[in-house]
Amino acid sequence: MTTTLTPIEAWTRLIEGNRRFVAGESRHPNQDAHRRAEIANGQSPFATFLGCSDSRVAAETLFDVGLGDLFTTRNAGHMVTESAVASIEYAVELLDVPLLIVLAHDSCGAVAAAVQSTAIDAAPLPPHIWKLIAPIVPAARRVLKESGGTTLEEIDPEEVGREHLRGTILGLLESSEIMTTAVAEGRLAIVGAKYRLTDGSAIPIAQVGLADSDIPSLSKEQK
Repeated sequence: MTTTLTPIEAWTRLIEGNRRFVAGESRHPNQDAHRRAEIANGQSPFATFLGCSDSRVAAETLFDVGLGDLFTTRNAGHMVTESAVASIEYAVELLDVPLLIVLAHDSCGAVAAAVQSTAIDAAPLPPHIWKLIAPIVPAARRVLKESGGTTLEEIDPEEVGREHLRGTILGLLESSEIMTTAVAEGRLAIVGAKYRLTDGSAIPIAQVGLADSDIPSLSKEQK
């Protein structure tokens, strides 16, 4: 089973679902007994998703989709791990999924921990947590340097989150020949978006494999 959607059609379907969610008009599709029976012997998700493990960021809910629609990988801070790369490659290569969504969100605990760890007197984190969030620290330092600031209080964690989101997309492409080839051949597009906890909207921040004209707000976050 494979999807027949193009990358832009897949993104349009997701963003339409997010608009319904924001408006309080979710349809909760593909969540009944018929759908369970329909996909029991195979799956054809139309998008794959890399997002944060944060309990407030549930992809199927905020994009108003259901069973069998998304091939989902989550970890704290949407990090580029071996298991995440392998899972996405499975979706792209074996399930022909045309779209990868990398979803950041505001008030991210992993980003906050990375920002705090840049302080000279920062308390050491447990080893496994430090290993996970360490790749975000360079983003925090870049944001501080570019802002001309010198203290921890001058780091904008939301800008760090956006910088880390862009870094995640780059890291995925650098880690996977399967993904870079699929993008080059037009079989895959990647959209990096940020989820707003307060209003429920998913705002596109960066993209690979789609023209800016396809998504008017894609190149600049809506304020």
